[in-house]
Amino acid sequence: MTYHFSKIVDMPFDKAVAATTEVLKKHGFGVLTQIDVKDTLHKKLGVEFRPYLILGACNPKLAHQALTVEDKIGTMLPCNVVVQQRGDNRIEVSAVNPVASMSAIDNPKLSGISQQVGDMLKQVIAEIH
Repeated sequence: MTYHFSKIVDMPFDKAVAATTEVLKKHGFGVLTQIDVKDTLHKKLGVEFRPYLILGACNPKLAHQALTVEDKIGTMLPCNVVVQQRGDNRIEVSAVNPVASMSAIDNPKLSGISQQVGDMLKQVIAEIH
């Protein structure tokens, strides 16, 4: 089992971010955080890095369900979605596979929730174009 779902898209970086955010919204996810890795690495380390943005996506209903059955699940929330510039000037969009990440938690009540979130994120990735 892979820990992410990924897809290469043929569009400029900023359009890929906008398209990803829009498709997430369509599936009930809001973007709570945005981490600009390129900017952060430049400011903190003075190094150059490719465009790389981490979107912290959350589906409130499913997050609430997960928090209800496992109070420390917040350590794994929100679900990260990455938009990054590849070396060949193409854009890759990747989302965490929550089934893989939550398999470390010994709570069978989470399996249905993580599967549902995973199916939704897989669909998000598939619909970005």
